[in-house]
Amino acid sequence: MEEKVRTIYDLARMAGVSAATVSRALAGKNVVSGKTAERIRKLAEEHDFRPSSVARNLRTRRRGAIGVVIPLGHERGQHISDPFFMTLIGYLADELTERGFDLVLSRVIPGRTDWLRKMIDADRVDGFIVIGQSDQSAVLDKAAQSYLPLAAWGAFVQGQIHCSVGTDNFLGGRLATRHLIERGCRNIAFLGNTQAIELSLRLEGARAAVAEVGGRVTLAEIPTHLAAELSGADIAAFLESASTAPDGIFAASDLIAMTAIQVLSARGLSVPGDVKVIGYDDLPIARSSVPPLSTIRQDIAEGARHLVESLLKRIDGKATGSVVLNPELIVRSST
Repeated sequence: MEEKVRTIYDLARMAGVSAATVSRALAGKNVVSGKTAERIRKLAEEHDFRPSSVARNLRTRRRGAIGVVIPLGHERGQHISDPFFMTLIGYLADELTERGFDLVLSRVIPGRTDWLRKMIDADRVDGFIVIGQSDQSAVLDKAAQSYLPLAAWGAFVQGQIHCSVGTDNFLGGRLATRHLIERGCRNIAFLGNTQAIELSLRLEGARAAVAEVGGRVTLAEIPTHLAAELSGADIAAFLESASTAPDGIFAASDLIAMTAIQVLSARGLSVPGDVKVIGYDDLPIARSSVPPLSTIRQDIAEGARHLVESLLKRIDGKATGSVVLNPELIVRSST
């Protein structure tokens, strides 16, 4: 009668080695010799044996899950269905799944400063990836002082304690505004909610580009919601009240840029003929908009990879530094 293999102990007895050796061989650890590891893997394959992820997690004291959190302190009307969130979540899910982790998604409206500490104390996941610092950088810094497995998509600023991965937002803002100036724009409007640190740095970059040309260009700074159903009214109100119509718009996101194009069209203004528009992110929708949207590209796929790699190192007890990616100007028909 064929011997059944239900546990690593059964497989170890059949292979004539210890259960620890079987565990290391199936995990691909180099401490097991090549011939022994190959023999163990062949036996496992012949008997259709797969180690229990539950048992493995119990041995390693891990849960096999990563918390992905979207805090919306500055923009409570945003939804998880926002194209940027969905794009980054998709890449994170791919990266985590390939490494054997489940993704636990949460959208948080911070009402207290201890929201993250409560999530950590619940002890349901192995670590956290935070999508966007929102206006919660101080909360992230406080948590990072005593909790290592935490990484955030966002900006890096001097003195920051928490680990972040994101684009050089100041440089991206300067690139976008320089492009509009080079295209002949002299009355530029910045649209975005600068309570979020990333967007505030994009505005600083825009200001720097305007300062470089020595007063030949004006920059109007228009507070604009990020949610599409709210940003349209903000943009329309600005255009209605502006004493000087903009000939260039730098939108802090692709979604705001596309909404601006719709509002301009409704007022009989053409893009890029009357107003040139550039966005930020280079989401897939930027290529299919009408006209196709010029934008500042963030390498979201690369960012997701860095986030996961940094977090896994931190789960293993290794501190990691922040990662700042270079933005890229993508020129399309809207400018």
